[in-house]
Amino acid sequence: MKTFSQLNALTIGSATIDVIASVDDQDIERMTMHNATSSFLLLEEGRKIDVSSIKSSVGGGGTNSAVALARLGYQTTALVRVGNDLEGKKIQEVLSMEQINTDLMIKDSALPTGQAIMVMSHVRNPTIFTNRGANIAFCEDEIDPALFKGQNLVYIASLSGNSAACLTKIARLAKEAGAFVATNPGIRQITYWSGDIVESLSHIDLLSINAVEAEQLALTLLPKGQAMADTKSSGEGPVLLEKGLGGRTFESFVQEVCKIGPKIVLVTNGAEGAYVGTPDGIRFHPAGKSEVSNTAGAGDAFATTFSAYAAIGADLDICLKAATANALSVIAAPDTQSGLLMKTEINNAMCA
Repeated sequence: MKTFSQLNALTIGSATIDVIASVDDQDIERMTMHNATSSFLLLEEGRKIDVSSIKSSVGGGGTNSAVALARLGYQTTALVRVGNDLEGKKIQEVLSMEQINTDLMIKDSALPTGQAIMVMSHVRNPTIFTNRGANIAFCEDEIDPALFKGQNLVYIASLSGNSAACLTKIARLAKEAGAFVATNPGIRQITYWSGDIVESLSHIDLLSINAVEAEQLALTLLPKGQAMADTKSSGEGPVLLEKGLGGRTFESFVQEVCKIGPKIVLVTNGAEGAYVGTPDGIRFHPAGKSEVSNTAGAGDAFATTFSAYAAIGADLDICLKAATANALSVIAAPDTQSGLLMKTEINNAMCA
């Protein structure tokens, strides 16, 4: 089995400058609906609010995954699109400091670098205002077979806007080049580009999504009438195995996805934990506990770390433990990247 330092990885996805504003408890209120699962953060209209801190950092799925892989030891290249502006230069500088190859970075002359403003409160689950900027503008003409030559792992983060139309071509060319192909599409991508998602699955080895995204994809993939048996939930087992997805069993969802192409289906369910499905069955791993500073970036850390280990053929239990360790470290940090661990640190965390 090769070590990470002997392998090349290419990440494709968004790059943003994240501005994180931490609002004191007394200046923000949380309201939870009694007849729904949604919660809302309330700020007083027309008031200038002093915040405890405002910090700026690099974020976005394409850069988060690149930093995660580079710290694990992969020789990493990031294919991201930024504006020809100061924010784009900052992203390039940060990636270069992480020893990430930025030769493939595209500088858009018309659109600005993507930016996100995170409003952080006592609940540590930020509301995020996003201007996706240049992230929406990948086009198929820019996806050339030469990009994938010599890559052992191609990790495709969520693609924004019209960039989502490139997914199938990216996955196909990466697979033809002999790479292990992993993708982590977002809810908008699954909702509005479901046909492209399904088409791309035949070229993908690992599909990583959260429970909400899995529910949406299940509605697309599973025929009506393939409903779960009317069994009474014990409330003691893993949630998705008991309640299913879209009225169908979780197992039927995994089997349907694997029939199309992926060998592994990874579904995260927040604080509960993660499920890994293969044609041979389902494994569940609890999330573990950590002090929560910021939940943003935890999903990127989990999916990328799992992909890194899966790409070298590691046992799925090892993949789950490593991914959990990295995600727990990220949620204890104030931004999406500073908590990402080196491989030795993940090894130590798994042995603790």
